[in-house]
Amino acid sequence: MAQILIVDDEMGIRELLSEILADEGHSVWLAENAAAARKLRTDKRPDLVLLDIWMPDTDGISLLKEWSAGGLLTMPVVMMSGHGTIDSAVEATRIGATDFLEKPIALQKLLLTVKKALKHETVMLKKPLTLDAFARSPLLKDLKKRLEQAAAKTSVLLLKSASGSIAEICARTLQTHRAPWLDLSTSSAPLTQEMLQNASGGIVFISDLAQLGKLQQMNLIFALERLERHNLQLVAASTRQLANLVDAGWDPGLVNRLGEVWVALPQISGHADDVPEIATMLLAHLAERGEVPLRHFSSGAQNSLRLHHWHGEWAELLTTVKNLALSALDEEISADDVARILQIEGGQIGASAPLPAIFFDQPLREAREAFERMYFEYHLTGERGSMTRLAEKTGLERTHLYRKLKQLGLNVGRRGDERE
Repeated sequence: MAQILIVDDEMGIRELLSEILADEGHSVWLAENAAAARKLRTDKRPDLVLLDIWMPDTDGISLLKEWSAGGLLTMPVVMMSGHGTIDSAVEATRIGATDFLEKPIALQKLLLTVKKALKHETVMLKKPLTLDAFARSPLLKDLKKRLEQAAAKTSVLLLKSASGSIAEICARTLQTHRAPWLDLSTSSAPLTQEMLQNASGGIVFISDLAQLGKLQQMNLIFALERLERHNLQLVAASTRQLANLVDAGWDPGLVNRLGEVWVALPQISGHADDVPEIATMLLAHLAERGEVPLRHFSSGAQNSLRLHHWHGEWAELLTTVKNLALSALDEEISADDVARILQIEGGQIGASAPLPAIFFDQPLREAREAFERMYFEYHLTGERGSMTRLAEKTGLERTHLYRKLKQLGLNVGRRGDERE
């Protein structure tokens, strides 16, 4: 039987609904206002919420919006109102409500709606993608173990060489069922004590430290000081060296705190043989979630994925698999499909290094910086660290070259780097 939270400012309504649902075998909690509802939602993690629209402190629609924005809408919510209108029902459904009950509520209508909502719970929420979806990959299975082992001993975990989608996959792996999720990267509003309380027991996530503005940095400091009080875990990702954050004006103490415990993501460019299996599992998971049609890779497509130079790393692989599934005309994804997706119109960059799709999802400044970093990493490797040959290859004067490498987080010492 289910655990149900009833939120209504009328005592008679609360007690009546509670008696009916308790007789059906459900466990019931009661809240007379939004403040009580927030606390019970955090403490009890109900399977279903019956939420009144008209309440004295915060109306039900506003509370629904708050839960949705804060990643707390992890259960079906049925709205209730004695002044129901089509507009209210439509707005509530748009925000995320499962259904709408108009008072006075008939017994059979209540039971049918509750039954429908609880059944709907199993399909309404798409499980976030986690490393569990890649259980057959030794590479990612080991990564999951390292993440869980490190996270068990700290409230602040840094993901090195990660950002965006792959960082979220790792962080979601550490999120327990129904636990709240608070993404500081997507909010430009000041973080409040109440927001942290609502996220109690959950994950505070940052997809890329380097992308945080000044206000978001202040939110990060505010959250760090209150993690233990609210039983929160901070998972932050970065593709940049932490020293670069200090150079960019970050507080050194804050940067040191963030870098105390970290896990580095394996680079798929060094695990080419794992790519086909990882791509196959990702494809199956996306189809299961209904995000792409049912597809499978031909052996030729798998070989093409294995041979590709993944300069865009995890982000490039994730976007490539999704785009292959959405654009392939047949159920079987062919080697030609892979070649079409992994090349830029007008030719590839270099012999086999197409421009990753992730560049087109970034602002121009960040995309340019990412390309420059990739460009210099490529030539540093090709010239085996020789600054003389690198300067000749790139056409930059040595002093300017050193400055550029430092700016991009590719610091190369001036001594011992003249390997000819």
